Amino acid sequence: MKAIVVTDQAAGTAGMTLVERPEPQAAINDVVVQVHAAGFVNTELEWPSTWADRAFRDRTPSILGHELAGVVTALGYGTTGLSIGQRVFGLSDWHRDGTLAEYVAMEARNLALLPGDVDFTVGASLPISGLTAWQGLFQHGRVLAGQTVLAHGAAGAVGSAVTQLAREAGAYVIGTGRAADRQKALDFGANEFVDLGNDTLEDVGRVDLVFDVIGGDVQKRSAALIRAGGTLVTVVGPTQVRPADGLTIDFVVEADRTQLSEIIQRVRDGRLRTNIGKVSSLDDAVATFNSTERRAGKTVIRVRP
Repeated sequence: MKAIVVTDQAAGTAGMTLVERPEPQAAINDVVVQVHAAGFVNTELEWPSTWADRAFRDRTPSILGHELAGVVTALGYGTTGLSIGQRVFGLSDWHRDGTLAEYVAMEARNLALLPGDVDFTVGASLPISGLTAWQGLFQHGRVLAGQTVLAHGAAGAVGSAVTQLAREAGAYVIGTGRAADRQKALDFGANEFVDLGNDTLEDVGRVDLVFDVIGGDVQKRSAALIRAGGTLVTVVGPTQVRPADGLTIDFVVEADRTQLSEIIQRVRDGRLRTNIGKVSSLDDAVATFNSTERRAGKTVIRVRP
């Protein structure tokens, strides 16, 4: 099968190559999925799990990508809950070969059914951004109606999902980003927008929850905005500064079938819009990921036409 692999961490995206690899086999509780569309996050190249297994042994050449939508083609021994021929989408294990390939083997529990009226490209755009937003808001942030949420990167794949889910939950959302992102963030439902390059972040006043996808100085300044009992939720590693009278939580997104099903239902009934930017073929994926153009929204690779 065709797959995109990396062998040299220092090379970055320039080290990606499209090669032929053996098709994967289904282990116990696994399924094999014929990948129709896949997602990729640039920071994967910085993750230890891309380069080493759980015992810290080198596992290169590694197949990149962890988001997918496709069709189940094989079941491993003892696998239940899915059948051959079903349309699925989900999030593959960080330490295993990924989804920028024609086939992937993964645990069945990390997949949810993809309804027939949802395109594979849409399905592949949702697992990381949708689950990150869901878990950060509801599991870790425990957002409630009437609260104020400061959503950094509100025009991005994660931030736009945060904005929409928080608004649906009854929160007031202040989005942030670059000046060029203002209208897009407002279109996704932000009540206000802060241009981090020109506006003063501190002018937003006190908030109940900060959803941080940026880190650094923006994260430090955001911690000071959290009112008593509030929460700073981040996906960019341990925080440098804690809120004076609140919590800080850094987390890594996890696969969850029930949450994926909740997310896809919201897409189907119009409560959640995807934020897809560029769609490329597997043959063109390496060039796409090495492009210097600023990416607007989620890049999705269409593996099968």
